[in-house]
Amino acid sequence: MSGPPPPVALVRAAVRRALDGLPAGALALVACSGGPDSLALAGAAAFVAPRLGLRAGGVTVDHGLQEGSAERADAVAAVLGGLGLDPVERIAVAVGTVGGPEGAARTARYAALEKAADAHGASAVLLGHTRDDQAETVLLRLARGSGARSLAAMSPRSGRYLRPLLELDRRTVHAAAGLMGLDPWSDPHNADPAYARSRVRHDALPALERVLGPGVAEALARTATLLRDDADALDEWADRAERQAGRGPTALDAAELAALPRAVRTRLLRRVALAAGCPAGALTAGHVFALDRLVTDWRGQAHVDLPGARRGRRTDGRIVVSADS
Repeated sequence: MSGPPPPVALVRAAVRRALDGLPAGALALVACSGGPDSLALAGAAAFVAPRLGLRAGGVTVDHGLQEGSAERADAVAAVLGGLGLDPVERIAVAVGTVGGPEGAARTARYAALEKAADAHGASAVLLGHTRDDQAETVLLRLARGSGARSLAAMSPRSGRYLRPLLELDRRTVHAAAGLMGLDPWSDPHNADPAYARSRVRHDALPALERVLGPGVAEALARTATLLRDDADALDEWADRAERQAGRGPTALDAAELAALPRAVRTRLLRRVALAAGCPAGALTAGHVFALDRLVTDWRGQAHVDLPGARRGRRTDGRIVVSADS
């Protein structure tokens, strides 16, 4: 007896690996926009979860940003129910403005997913990001001058959020959706050049492929995995160093810091700045490097101005971040 077509088999296997280890009877919710990636994920979860002794449900979020979005959300919910997912929830959200259109929609979406997961006691929430999405994320963050942790991009597992499809390319996942008989909806935002991710997807990555040859997306995704391993190791080192250098939640011993490699030292300085109330989105590498100069190039500087009306100072052999006064 022949098995499923290869794309379907690959998606199911990826979902099986992601769900393996959840306790018997646990609920995994699939976040589904109605696009081919999340529909393929939903179809695979509906097949795999019962065979692992698990339950699979679905959540679709109506961002209310396009005409007819409520009707589309209803249609997606109906498809999820038709796949046998239970429970299925459709959630309407109000999208704010902080972080730009993409960031605000993402914030609203994840808040809705958290609410649904809590309400249903879900052990996992499955997200349909593919290897191509990972590559796009790396490029976007590289353009912002991000560090290793940020360039590590999306993790296959982050708390209860699971991304089973990160090692599969978009073409394979889209093929799987079609072979499962699922009819996806194409979000026009994905082709709108007003959005940075759309420009990366349709312009930047194809240009890189033309200039450098095929395999760029795969290489970028592989880079993210390698950087994640490095960032995890450095974070563990920083945890140990913090116990030695910490002088309260917003102060560090300057001599202890000076003995550390820069990659570890700047992690500690960033942590102290955040603990003191600097907004994470406004705290840049430039701010952290200015704090670092209080350690490595101390010449009696008065202070370093930081976002959130905070200042960093060197006093009594310590680097201290506090409210501007």
